[in-house]
Amino acid sequence: MDIQFVAQIDVSADVVAFPVRKGEAEALGALLGAAAAQARFDGSAGSIAETAALDGEQAKRLLLVGIGEGSEHDLERGGAALTAKLQTSGATEVHVDFAGTGPSDADDVLAFAMGARLRNWRLDTYRTRLADKAKPSLNTVIIASPHGDLSARWAANEAIAEGVAFTQTLVAEPPNILYPESFVERCQHLADLGVELEVLDERQMKALGMGALLGVAQGSTRPPRLLAMRWNGGNPGDAPVVFIGKGVTFDTGGISLKPGPGMDMMKWDMGGAGAVAGAMKAIAGRKAKANVVGVVGLVENMPDGNAMRPGDIVTTMSGQTVEVLNTDAEGRLVLCDAISWAQKTYAPRVIVDLATLTGAMVISLGHEYAGLFANDDTLAADLIAAGEASNNKLWRFPLSPAYDKLIDSPIADMKNIGPREGGSITAAQFLKRFVDEGVAWAHLDIAGMAWADKDGPVYAKGATGYGVRLLDRYIAAKHEG
Repeated sequence: MDIQFVAQIDVSADVVAFPVRKGEAEALGALLGAAAAQARFDGSAGSIAETAALDGEQAKRLLLVGIGEGSEHDLERGGAALTAKLQTSGATEVHVDFAGTGPSDADDVLAFAMGARLRNWRLDTYRTRLADKAKPSLNTVIIASPHGDLSARWAANEAIAEGVAFTQTLVAEPPNILYPESFVERCQHLADLGVELEVLDERQMKALGMGALLGVAQGSTRPPRLLAMRWNGGNPGDAPVVFIGKGVTFDTGGISLKPGPGMDMMKWDMGGAGAVAGAMKAIAGRKAKANVVGVVGLVENMPDGNAMRPGDIVTTMSGQTVEVLNTDAEGRLVLCDAISWAQKTYAPRVIVDLATLTGAMVISLGHEYAGLFANDDTLAADLIAAGEASNNKLWRFPLSPAYDKLIDSPIADMKNIGPREGGSITAAQFLKRFVDEGVAWAHLDIAGMAWADKDGPVYAKGATGYGVRLLDRYIAAKHEG
């Protein structure tokens, strides 16, 4: 989608949208006011009312778009609603008139544009019989604003939107198309943005002693990969912030096989890795002035005759041993070796990992928040603030030595799963054992957020792109001078 900014509306435009704040519909004039009244439109964020008018012999399609109280999130929701309304409508272009919305600044206009751009993502690659009227038609949004040409500022927002779309595509792809090797291939274009890529194969990981990650992968014919994406936008020599993502490109549960119904959805068990890759695209795309590394552990968890068994003991890269009681608690095994490697390779000052890690998190928080665990209060507060700002919300959970006994093993250093109670907490406690002293670390359990069964504020049902804007906002707020 092409977003353009102009000084005033084109009088020849045949599809025109008017952003309206909540409670201000009565000031729209006779025609638009009547349309608002008939549709019971009050300007609530994301609401739409529509009418038509004749201008000479030209028919015009007029839309009222609710932007609520005018907050950043309300404006994004309004822009997204406009795209959703027109995406397959047959309209190819819409003009948006911000002149009559009351006091607004450039940030308001950019937020509206961001919502419109985010909501435009969809994946039609595999649909060969899509009816013409179901095909996307909208390709241009022209926004008239009193703030003139905002193209220079929009470029950074567009880079972020492209990062979100990249994540959505990765998460939505079927598992026969997206697997460890092809995930790496999909990320090769990041090099064009200045991202340095490093890939470890099975042989290299074995030499490094990554027995936990390799244990998860050994049941699949798809070989594992560890991908590192480094952006050097800050001061040379400054320790980077490292984002680490769980990349289980398909999760059957292994020998601890998941139930069949719904297993197809486990293609998005790489949502953490997808978010990290998208965040790196966004950060590099807008040329962030920070040193950031994204590391993703990529495996497929399958139950063949060579698969890891319940009861096996694996040795991690850190040297700690793990008794595997459930092969479906595999994400933490991938992450622990990725964390160890990242610390040894980059000596980071901050680590944030993201993973669709536990079903228990969905039970706890549903699909409204991701869970946050952290060993550093400042880092936790900064991430929560970034989550509120980006509308990728986080809720903090406890870490405590009291939970450690739940994952102690009688024959190894630890077991990979505790009791049913506190399942998300014990998973975080497991990961904490691999974080070096002095490293600020946070674990984000995004199990309820990577995929949605219904439309959200700025996305259609399916892959949400959760995490990209959160990580980008955190970098922008706390690591760029």
